[in-house]
Amino acid sequence: MKTFFPSDSCKETQLNAFYPQAWLQVERGKLSKLSLQSSSSSIESLIKVPEPSILPYFKPVDYVEVLAQIHEELESCPAHERSNLYLLQFQVFRGLGEVKLMRRSLRSAWQKASIVHEKLIFGAWLKYEKQGEEIIADLLSTCEKCAQEFGPEDIATHFPVDTVLDAGSVYDTCAADGNPVSKHVTFKINDEDIVCDKQKISGLSAPFHAMLNGCFTESNREVIDLSENNLSPSGMRAIREFSNTGNLGEVSPDLLLEILIFANKFCCEKLKDACDRKLASLVSSKEDALELMDYALEEDCHILAASCLQTFLNDLPECLSDHRVVEIFMLANKKQRSIMVGHASFALYCLLSEVSLYLDPQSENTACFLERLVEFAETDRQRLFASHQLGCVRLLRKEYDEAKRLFEAAFNAGHIYSAIGLARLSHINGNKQWSYDKLTSVISTVVPLGWMYQERSLYCDGNKRLADLEKATGLDPTLTYPYMFRAASLMRKQDVHAALAEINRILGFKLALECLELRFCFYLALEDYQAAICDIQAILTLSPDYRMFEGKAAASQLRTLVREHVNNWTTADCWIQLYDRWSSVDDIGSLSVIYQMLESDAAKGVLYFRQSLLLLRLNCPEAAMRSLQLARQHASSEHERLVYEGWILYDTGHCEEGLQKAEESIKIRRSFEAFFLKAYALADSSQDPSCSSTVISLLEDALKCPSDRLRKGQALNNLGSVYVDCEKLDLAADCYINALKIRHTRAHQGLARVHYLRNDKAAAYEEMTKLIEKARNNASAYEKRSEYGDRDLTKADLDMVTQLDPLRVYPYRYRAAVLMDSHKVNEAIAELSRAIAFKADLHLLHLRAAFHEHTNNVLGALRDCRAALSVDPNHQEMLELHSRVNSHEP
Repeated sequence: MKTFFPSDSCKETQLNAFYPQAWLQVERGKLSKLSLQSSSSSIESLIKVPEPSILPYFKPVDYVEVLAQIHEELESCPAHERSNLYLLQFQVFRGLGEVKLMRRSLRSAWQKASIVHEKLIFGAWLKYEKQGEEIIADLLSTCEKCAQEFGPEDIATHFPVDTVLDAGSVYDTCAADGNPVSKHVTFKINDEDIVCDKQKISGLSAPFHAMLNGCFTESNREVIDLSENNLSPSGMRAIREFSNTGNLGEVSPDLLLEILIFANKFCCEKLKDACDRKLASLVSSKEDALELMDYALEEDCHILAASCLQTFLNDLPECLSDHRVVEIFMLANKKQRSIMVGHASFALYCLLSEVSLYLDPQSENTACFLERLVEFAETDRQRLFASHQLGCVRLLRKEYDEAKRLFEAAFNAGHIYSAIGLARLSHINGNKQWSYDKLTSVISTVVPLGWMYQERSLYCDGNKRLADLEKATGLDPTLTYPYMFRAASLMRKQDVHAALAEINRILGFKLALECLELRFCFYLALEDYQAAICDIQAILTLSPDYRMFEGKAAASQLRTLVREHVNNWTTADCWIQLYDRWSSVDDIGSLSVIYQMLESDAAKGVLYFRQSLLLLRLNCPEAAMRSLQLARQHASSEHERLVYEGWILYDTGHCEEGLQKAEESIKIRRSFEAFFLKAYALADSSQDPSCSSTVISLLEDALKCPSDRLRKGQALNNLGSVYVDCEKLDLAADCYINALKIRHTRAHQGLARVHYLRNDKAAAYEEMTKLIEKARNNASAYEKRSEYGDRDLTKADLDMVTQLDPLRVYPYRYRAAVLMDSHKVNEAIAELSRAIAFKADLHLLHLRAAFHEHTNNVLGALRDCRAALSVDPNHQEMLELHSRVNSHEP
C-alpha cells in the first residue's frame, strides 16, 4: 500500500510525464511564460499524462466472493491455518486500498498466530506499518498506560520447555557388570581436574550415560580426559553446576557458546535448551543478532534463531540496507529456514517483499525475496498473487520473458488482473491489437470492472478510447487516469474551463497528488501563478519531499520559481485569505494559505494544528498525524503542548488518555483549545446522556477564553449540536446564528436541523441551499439537503452527491431502497452492486444481504454476510443476519 509502482510499457511510445527544462534553467525572477498562445510543443510538454501503474497487488475480480470464502474457511479451519488466512485477507484489502482494514487483518493474524514465528513476524509487520507513530507509545506511558504491543518481548517464553527428568530417573546407574558405580568422576581438561557427581553427569544425555555406565572403558575410569573437545575448564565447571542445580547461573556469552557446542556434540538436550534460552535473552542489537544467528543455524538453536530474527524484523526497513542481514534471508537452506522461521516462511518473505518493494521495486533484493515468496507459496491463492508481484518487478527490470511467464501463471491460476501485465508486454513487443483483444476477451468473460476498460483504452485511439475511459469512470469513479487523460485532452484543445472542471471532478472527493500536479501544470500554461502556487503548496503539505515530472524536479524547487511571479502576502493578508477560504469550505485553498503562513514568524504550533484539522477533513489521516506531531514539537508552552498530545491520543483511539491530557493542560492554564478538547473527548468517551450538561459547560468555558473566529465558530457549531441533542432548540439556533455571523459556513447545516425539528421543512431546505451556494466542496451539503426535500428533489440531490463524491454510500442505499419499495429487486441489487464494486462498505453489503434474504437467495445473502463480517467482525446486526441466513443454508 505504500509502494508507488510506476508503469513500464510501450518503450518509446510511452507518454512520459512533463519535464519543464526551461523552468529549471531560467534565472531567478525570469521565468519563461507558457501561454496558450505558445507553440503547441510547449503545451504538450506540460500536459502529457503517464499511463496508469500496474499495481503489484492481489486484485480478484470478485473481492466479495474471496472475502466470503476466507471468512467461511476461518470458521472451520485448524488453528494453525488462521494466520495465513488473515494474511490473504490483508492482501485483498490492500488491493482495495483499505488501509484501516489491512491493519486490522494484520492484527488478527498476530492475535491468532499459533506459532511463535508467526507471532513475531506479524508483530514486526504491525510495528513497520505504524512507523512514525512511536510517539503514541511514549504519550501513553506518560498516562501510565503501556502501549508496547508489538515491541520486543521474551521469545523464550513462547517456546515450550523440554521435559527432561532429573538424573537417576532416566538411566540405570549401575555399570555393565551389574556392580554399583562410583559416586564421582573427574574430568581432566588440560591441566585442571573437575570433580563431578557421576550420576548427575550421566543423566545429562544418553551418550554420557553410555560413557560412564556402559561397556566403554571410560566407565571404569575415575579420571576421564576431555581436553580434545574444545571445552575449557570454566565451561566444564558450568556444566557441573548445571548438572547439580539445573541452572547455568551467570555465564559469559562466549562461555555459553562453548557450552552450547559441547551440549550439541554430546546430545545434552536440557543443557542445550538452557544455553539456547540464555543466549536468546542476550540478543539486544543487530550486531548481536548477526553474530549469533550463525551459531543458531549451525547448532540447531530454534529459540536463539527466533530472537535474532525478531531483532532483524524490528529494525525494518533499515536492516535491509545491511547486506549481511539480506544474505541470511537469501542464502538460508531448507533446514536453516526451518530453524529460523519454522513453518512461517511464506509470511516472512511476504513481509520482506513488502518492505523491499517500498524501498526499491527494481532492486535485486526485491526480485530475490519475491522469488522465495513464489517458492514458499502453499496454496493456489498465495501462488497467484506472489507470481503477479514478481511479474511486476520483472517488468520494471525489463526482464520481459520472465515477466510474461509469471503473468501467464498468475492469470491462468485465476488472477484476471494479471492480464494488464500481458497486455503491456504485448504492446512493448509491438502487438497493440493483441493487447486490445486480450482486454476485450476479459471484459466479455467476467463481470467487467473499471480497470479493464481503463487498460483497454491504452490500445485504441480517438472516440473509442474516450468511450472506454467513460465506461471505466462509470464502473469505478476512483480511478484517476481517466480524469487526467480527459482533462489533458481538453487542455490541448484549449478548452480551459472544461479541462479544469474535469480534473476538479476527482479532486472534489479524492486528493490525489498526481491530479494536483496536473492541475498545477494547467495553471502554469494559463499563467495563473496564484492558483499554481496554491496547488503546489497543497502538494508539499501532503508530501514534503514530493518530486514532480516523474521524479525529475523537487516540488519545493518549483514552488520557489513560481513564488517569483506572485505577490507576497503580509501576515494580515494571509489571515484574510484563510478566513475567505475557510468560510467557503475551500480546504485545499486553506491548506495552501497555512503552508505559506508557516514561513513567517507566527506561532507554528497553532498553524500546524489547523493544518491537521484540514487534513482530517480531506481524509488524509497520515499527513494529519504528521502535522499534529509538528504542532506538539513547535508548541510555545507546556499547556499548549499537552493539548496537542491530547489530540494525538484522541485521534488514535485513546480517548480517555486524550481527556487526561486536556485536564492536565487546564490545571496549568485555562485555554480555549484545552476546554474544546476536553469537551470533544468527553462527548465521545461517555455513554451517559447526563454528560451533555458538562460538555455544554466546557464549551461555554472555551468560548470565554481568547481565540480566533475560526475556532470560535467551530465551538459555537458544536455547542449548537449539543443543545439540539438536549432539545434546547432556541439555544441551538442562537449558537448557529452567532457562528454564521463570524462566517462559520457549516453552521447552516445545524440551523437547517433546528428548522426541521421545528417542523419547518421548507426553511431547512432553504438553509441548506445557502450552504450549497457558499461552499466550495458541497457533496455533504447536497446529501443533508436531500433529507428536507420532496421525493423528486431528494433524488436529484442524491444524484448530485454521487456525481460530486461517488464514495458517499448513502445515496446508493437510498436509491436501492426506493427501487426495492417499487418491487424492482434486480435494479435495487444492481444499484448496491455498482458501489460495492469499488468500495468495500459494511452498510452496502448489509443491505444487499438483506435484499438477497428477502428474495430467498440464501447463498447470495450468506456471501454478503461473510464479506461484511470480514469488514467488521463485531457488527451486531450483521452477526444476527448472518446467523439467521446461515440457519437456512441448504
